[in-house]
Amino acid sequence: MTILKIDSSISGETSVSRILTRSITDQLAAASPEAAVVERDLVAVPLAHLTERGQDADVLQEFLDADTVVIGAPMYNFSVPSQLKAWIDRIAVAGKTFQYGANGPEGLAGDKRVIVAVSRGGFYEAGNSFEHVEAYLKPFFNFIGIEPEFVRAEGTAVGPEQRDAGLAKGLAEVERLAA
Repeated sequence: MTILKIDSSISGETSVSRILTRSITDQLAAASPEAAVVERDLVAVPLAHLTERGQDADVLQEFLDADTVVIGAPMYNFSVPSQLKAWIDRIAVAGKTFQYGANGPEGLAGDKRVIVAVSRGGFYEAGNSFEHVEAYLKPFFNFIGIEPEFVRAEGTAVGPEQRDAGLAKGLAEVERLAA
C-alpha cells in the first residue's frame, strides 16, 4: 500500500491543514505498517503553472501509484491555494485519469481513496456561496472517478480558542475515518 500526502499550506508546520494531514497519514500508516508514505510539499517544492503536457510526469505517476491520497487544502481567498491547483493540473490528464466516451467523461482513477483535510478561517456551511474548496474539489475528483472524503477544521482565524476548537473537531473527524 502506498499513501501519498500532499501539503499546500504556506503556514508551515503549525498549519491546521498540515496537522490534519499528518494525523490522517499517521493513522493510516499505523493501520497498515507495511505502507509506504510518499510526501509532496507543494510549498517547499512548488510546481510551475501548467504550460504544456508532459512536464512533471513524475507528479502524475506518483498519484497513479498511490492507493490513498491525503490532501491538505486550506482555504485561501475562498478557494484552494494556487500550489494545489498546479498539482491538480498535473493529475487531470486525458487517457490517464479520465477519458471522453460515448456517454461523456469517464473517470479512470476510481481505484484509490482520497481524503481531503480542509481548514478554513471562518465558517462555511454547505451551500455557502463563498466556499470554493469542497465545491471545487468534490466535482473534480468525481470527474476522475473518485468520491473524496472530507475532514474539516473551521473558524481557525476567529481567535485562539476557536482555532483550538476547530482543530479539535477536525482531529475528531480524523479518528472517525478508521471507525
